[in-house]
Amino acid sequence: MSKVTEIFGSKVFNDETMKERLPKDAYKALRNTVEEGRPLDRELANVIAHAMKEWAIELGATHFTHWFQPMTGVTAEKHDSFIQPEEGGKVIMTFSGKELIKGEPDASSFPSGGLRATFEARGYTAWDPTSYVFIKDDTLCIPTAFCSYSGEALDKKTPLLRSMEALDKSAVKVLKLFGHDDVKRVITTVGPEQEYFLIDSEMYNKRPDLIYTGRTLFGAKPPKGQELEDHYFGTIKPRVSAFMKELDEELWKLGVLAKTKHNEVAPAQHELAPVFSTTNIATDHNQLTMEMMKVVAGRHGMTCLLHEKPFAGVNGSGKHNNWSISTDTGVNLLEPGATPSQNAQFLLFLTAVIKAVDEYQELLRVSVASAGNDHRLGANEAPPAIISMFLGDELEAIVESIIDGTDYADIKKRRCQLVLL
Repeated sequence: MSKVTEIFGSKVFNDETMKERLPKDAYKALRNTVEEGRPLDRELANVIAHAMKEWAIELGATHFTHWFQPMTGVTAEKHDSFIQPEEGGKVIMTFSGKELIKGEPDASSFPSGGLRATFEARGYTAWDPTSYVFIKDDTLCIPTAFCSYSGEALDKKTPLLRSMEALDKSAVKVLKLFGHDDVKRVITTVGPEQEYFLIDSEMYNKRPDLIYTGRTLFGAKPPKGQELEDHYFGTIKPRVSAFMKELDEELWKLGVLAKTKHNEVAPAQHELAPVFSTTNIATDHNQLTMEMMKVVAGRHGMTCLLHEKPFAGVNGSGKHNNWSISTDTGVNLLEPGATPSQNAQFLLFLTAVIKAVDEYQELLRVSVASAGNDHRLGANEAPPAIISMFLGDELEAIVESIIDGTDYADIKKRRCQLVLL
């Protein structure tokens, strides 16, 4: 494997690459767009697009695509080459700011919830500059939102970006009341862990139910399942380890912060966990992670199953979303501190989250509900049919004292005493 620090982000037009390749005014304007939401004029967009194209061509790219997430559960992309015809039957390689900022794919065949008739089904992709452009399969991929001509969201990213903006505005107002005038922006962060199954491709090809549905529909239970749970955190088999090593390398090239890998509880089940990043970037990275899992597994003669419940009788796969709220000054707003009962700012944000979960539990439920997901773990570990919050004994006691209007005594740390018998 190549040196990690050298390959990490090598296929990403990240901040370091922008600084190196963009004129100072263009780089500053792009940073203002990312950090403050300021508009980017067409002239500067042309400069940025040209730099992106030159960088992409150096890495072997011949096409570009607006990479988006329609309501199909997978990503979508329409590839256009950089070629532009010239006199004499020749071509040049071009990429304009207009092509970077906006695309116009046919939206007639994407799910829309009946928002409009097929003949009115124009859709537009709009560049999300807060998520870095990257190269995949010799194509410059531009993360985008996807909406209709009249502004309705046709994807999963547009509502996410809107929710992030709403939370940012409200949270900044609250922080100013606490005297934090230095905070300009509040972001949500996510570290979506991804569980998956790996099975031999030859065995997979003999199972039409797995091929067509992603899960088994018939068959006998294996003689040994997960009764002993000895697969959990067990020694990783050489073939799987080779897959994991290549997967890490491919993800690091794409700037994905792949951190942890281990065997999960069910036989043939494994997990990858990344470092926290901004929510919309983490969402993009999770889509890339799932795609690369399937691609890399094929190179090793295996098939990666991402269905929530591919096998009856053993645990299914989860996607644990570790979510938090942070300021642009580096403060985690859900960090209780040493004395949470005295931390008014933390308690305000904590109770706001509790209230949001209580009032919008139906929306949370419908966003994850499916036949497979409701029973992915045998309905034993945090089944999504139940929306609940566990605060821990200390925080629960603090919240109850606020509700009841009673005094709360902080829990003091005690040293553990070991007695020899």
